Amino acid sequence: MFDPASLKYDEKGLIPAIAQDAESGQVLMMAWMNAESVARTLQTGRVTYWSRSRASFWVKGESSGHVQELVELRVDCDRDCLLALVRQTGPACHTNRRSCFYTAIRGGDEVEIMVPMAG
Repeated sequence: MFDPASLKYDEKGLIPAIAQDAESGQVLMMAWMNAESVARTLQTGRVTYWSRSRASFWVKGESSGHVQELVELRVDCDRDCLLALVRQTGPACHTNRRSCFYTAIRGGDEVEIMVPMAG
């Protein structure tokens, strides 16, 4: 049985978690988890992060409705980073974009490559 305590957390008890669309493969966002948010995610199937700014749990979509349904949670080879394969409802980014990675560096310039979603 998987034990969230078996992961390698930083000095604050956090581990980076990357959310990726399970169907398209698009990287949606990166946030932080602790052992309890990993356990809650696995128990509920709703991706739960740890908000560093609010010092509280944050269930993705709890207030926005832009839910992340967990398809599979993966652990990297060093056990210090997680990959959450998700079904994303609506935008993943608080800027109303599908992904938080909407700025590319091209030819030394920052280029916005994704517009906010309608709605």
